Amino acid sequence: MTHAGILTLCGKPNAGKSTLLNRLVGQKLSIVSSKPQSTRDRILGIFTRQDLQVVLLDTPGLLDPHYALQRAMRHTARRALEDADVIAYLVDANERNIASLADAAGLDAPPRAPVLTVFNKIDALDPLRLDALRAQQPDALFISALTGEGIDALIARVASALPESPFLYPEDDIAEQPVRFFASELIRETALEQLEQEVPYSIACTIEEFREERRPVYIRAVLYVERDSQKRIVIGEGGARIREIGRASREKIEALIDAPVYLDLWVKVLPNWRRDSAALRRLGFTHTDEETRP
Repeated sequence: MTHAGILTLCGKPNAGKSTLLNRLVGQKLSIVSSKPQSTRDRILGIFTRQDLQVVLLDTPGLLDPHYALQRAMRHTARRALEDADVIAYLVDANERNIASLADAAGLDAPPRAPVLTVFNKIDALDPLRLDALRAQQPDALFISALTGEGIDALIARVASALPESPFLYPEDDIAEQPVRFFASELIRETALEQLEQEVPYSIACTIEEFREERRPVYIRAVLYVERDSQKRIVIGEGGARIREIGRASREKIEALIDAPVYLDLWVKVLPNWRRDSAALRRLGFTHTDEETRP
């Protein structure tokens, strides 16, 4: 008999949800950045082993939203909690003040699915602090998504909580989103890596054209920013910065699709898009009027 179901990964920004998704799937699907709030949408990955299939939902970090984009992100995370068969609530093991999932997500009641509290980043924790934390949290799991420590115990706990079910996806599948979605995310990840201060949080990426039948594969992408001053920063002196973002992005996409790529990368201004519901819809963010009202 096989077991299958949805495991929603949730937690505050930078708790390591994306690193855990990539670790479990065995391939980089969700972008990873030291900058918080890098995951803006729900990323679906699929982990299959013998008689177990875990459909993983990586979600935006739980935060107190201050503008429309953050409200849309919070809405996405809360919807993923509703869809879950099991929830892994990731907590940075170095964090001193640990909120409950209900408080972090602003829930009126605990979610219906069982919640596993998972302390991540134990590789960066002092051994004495780790021992004390284990004593304080005897039912929790302790992992390092970066090194793989504790992952087998997490999988075993998830497997015991998932229902008996046929597999939900073919055994060889590892993702649901189309390749163009991951290409867009890799371009945005590269921009996050190369830009500082407030600019990364003002960047969105869309794929305007994706021609897989061409060789090299032709991709036309647009990086959107909110102000002309940000556009100048992204382009850089003499176009140096945008060329470097394009070069590094192209290499990542080529590794993903195992084919040569011609990346035609542009920068445009979409004023105040993070606070504009119409602009968010144009960029593909899903949300409700309630979640995005000022």
